[in-house]
Amino acid sequence: MTVLTVLTCFARVNGSRADTEARTLSLDEFIKLACAKDRVFEQILIDNLKLKYKKRLELPAGDIVLTSKAEYTALVKNEDKGYPTYEISLSRLFPYTGTEIEAGYDSTMKEAALGDIDAELYTMVSQPVAKNAFGRSTRLLDKITGIEIDVARYQVVEAYEEYLSSIIGIYYDWYEAYENVRTAENSYNENLKLLENVKERQKNNIALPVDVNKVRLQVLRKKESLIELKSLYDEYTNLLKKSIGYEITGGLLPHPGDQYDNITIEFDEDYMRFKEESRTSAMLDMLEEKSALELDRDADDLLPSIDLYGKYSVKADDRRLEKDDKKIIAGISIEYPFPGQVERAEYETSKIERENRVLEKVNTHIRIYTELRNIYREIQMTRKLIEIAEEKIAVAQAVVDDDTVNYSYGKVILNNFIDEVNQLDQNRFSRIQYGIRLKKLIIDWLTLTDQLVKKKELGI
Repeated sequence: MTVLTVLTCFARVNGSRADTEARTLSLDEFIKLACAKDRVFEQILIDNLKLKYKKRLELPAGDIVLTSKAEYTALVKNEDKGYPTYEISLSRLFPYTGTEIEAGYDSTMKEAALGDIDAELYTMVSQPVAKNAFGRSTRLLDKITGIEIDVARYQVVEAYEEYLSSIIGIYYDWYEAYENVRTAENSYNENLKLLENVKERQKNNIALPVDVNKVRLQVLRKKESLIELKSLYDEYTNLLKKSIGYEITGGLLPHPGDQYDNITIEFDEDYMRFKEESRTSAMLDMLEEKSALELDRDADDLLPSIDLYGKYSVKADDRRLEKDDKKIIAGISIEYPFPGQVERAEYETSKIERENRVLEKVNTHIRIYTELRNIYREIQMTRKLIEIAEEKIAVAQAVVDDDTVNYSYGKVILNNFIDEVNQLDQNRFSRIQYGIRLKKLIIDWLTLTDQLVKKKELGI
């Protein structure tokens, strides 16, 4: 029976050609390649580009508007009589003060034969003084939109961070599968040696045929486990290469250490820093402020629309305005909806939303505190389990070493010796599992505390 051939993308313990052909891919290099090649990252960052146009879409336009109109009026009682009207005007709204300025010219020909024409040149200024007084509602909308943009940018970072966390998880799964295959191959090789030893003992009439069959079953189980673990390793290798664009050819080896291994956690200090400086806390504060601004804006909408306006016009009965009649007009226009049910409902809804945001902020901090406390507890527990697993490996290895000699002298029952070998393997697999669990818990901690990705690192 020959040793299973393992692809060059993982190295054997005793060394092989794979060691020299395979390339070591560190977590840091993997992240850089994934960020450059993975289209999901690109899609997340593209969402940020749309935010630069949000204010332009939300706020009233301050463009200069040209209006031109031509019409012809026919008299019903006298079909032979009618007159054309021409009008052109320019207007502009200044959103942050609410001021609107308009200038225009219009002319109407009353009697074509006699040249009877009414012409007017005018300039008009309008200023709201109640609802949206001096642009107050627009300025509130500007602040609300600004907050929405900032929150949206934070959400882009959040999405980027969540996806990066899952990408790192793939690397750790790949690394765990690699270590499991390596451990399984070692176990398979050691059991092959045991099988050859038992066969030799049978030739010398020291071991029974049943002993050979027991070890052969042990070898087959190890071979079966190795095949299954190798298949899982290939699956994670494909997921890994998908994230980096399949551009790396040849074998890949994971690096055992990474930049997150030396992370130290002081729960109380780290949590206070998170509460005061984190992206999540900033978003909660901004959403609370946004709800307060929306309440003010909806309260403003309850006011009547009152506009003060002034108009200066030059009116004459000829297009050149030679016989002009100058006028200055000042006035006030009032518009008030009765009973204003929609505006009142929006205001009451904003009051409820304001209270909801305050409660949401408190509840979110409580929820995150609980999650962080549980992650911290798991980190501490996993570190202890790693220490125990390492100690168990050392003790189990010592037992197997001793009983290997004892078995050769017939002092140990084969069944017991096989159990001891299997227990050693189980301890090794447990150590791998605990090590990867610790790495993933550290990433969970960094993700939940907004430390895995910084906004400035993305340039947004």
